[in-house]
Amino acid sequence: MAEVFVVAVDGSEGSERALQKAIDLAKATGVGLTLAHVIEWSPFSFHTPDELAMRHKRREEELERARDAILGPAEAIAKAAGVGCETVVKHGHTAEVLCEIAEQKKASQIFIGRRGQSKVGTLLFGSVPGSLIQMSPVSVTVVP
Repeated sequence: MAEVFVVAVDGSEGSERALQKAIDLAKATGVGLTLAHVIEWSPFSFHTPDELAMRHKRREEELERARDAILGPAEAIAKAAGVGCETVVKHGHTAEVLCEIAEQKKASQIFIGRRGQSKVGTLLFGSVPGSLIQMSPVSVTVVP
């Protein structure tokens, strides 16, 4: 068995349940966790140099907020349960980035909640779990 599971974390109740399932299995198997948060971000837009500078500043602020508000509490839960973990926060298409992280970490499984924070986004763009199931290089556990 690989030494890591990737857990998609967005602060929603669904991701909290996915985190708990991953912790339970990690404790039983001695596997570590990579807690991942992906901020949706499109590189396909045209901006002036000033707009690009502001956009870069916003990106950095979003990364810091995600580390503090979303990943920090999830990391504390895993560590309190006695499970080793690391955190990753990136910008991009959520399912694609989670697949990239799983490949980089040589993960054996990805855990994700069935529903995340954005119900409107799911209606407009489709679900991340559905996309992830289609493209993942490893097993995906979708937790209700």
